[in-house]
Amino acid sequence: MLDVRAYAATGEDLRRLLSDIAARHPDCGQITFVCIGSDCSTGDAYGPLVGSELAAKGFPHVIGTLEEPCDARSFPSVAAAAREREVAGAITIAIDACLGKPEAVGSMLMASGPLEPGEALSRGLPSLGHYHIKGIVNRFGPKAYWMLQTTSLRLVMEMAAVTASAIAQAWMDSTDSD
Repeated sequence: MLDVRAYAATGEDLRRLLSDIAARHPDCGQITFVCIGSDCSTGDAYGPLVGSELAAKGFPHVIGTLEEPCDARSFPSVAAAAREREVAGAITIAIDACLGKPEAVGSMLMASGPLEPGEALSRGLPSLGHYHIKGIVNRFGPKAYWMLQTTSLRLVMEMAAVTASAIAQAWMDSTDSD
């Protein structure tokens, strides 16, 4: 597995990181994007917004959209379904919102290995993914739930658009180079 752990301040930074993954796994039909979050919380909507944009761009295996969010209630069954696809050789990329340092708000963290969803809220959900992307939507503080509720919708929508575009461009570039 490609070892990745980097902040992506821009969409171009994220696209470069994703390009390495797309080069190793160019068939987007073998990628499952699990976009975690809720449409009922501004900050937590990052995952479903990315999922909706990926589905609109034609990615075939997207779990978690605004229409059908992958929230804490549905996550255990979603994780089981993604693991079944992994047994058949699929790669899972988990996408979720997170809280971070004030200077990192608006950037993304991409890393190899599984994501632990709901970590800031101590949800205890199972980890998932070969790779993951976290969108840092607001600063971490003692009231994590409140921080997610009071996050700027404009910022989250911009971050989701940048993330989905970077993913689409990385896979488009990988098929263009074949």
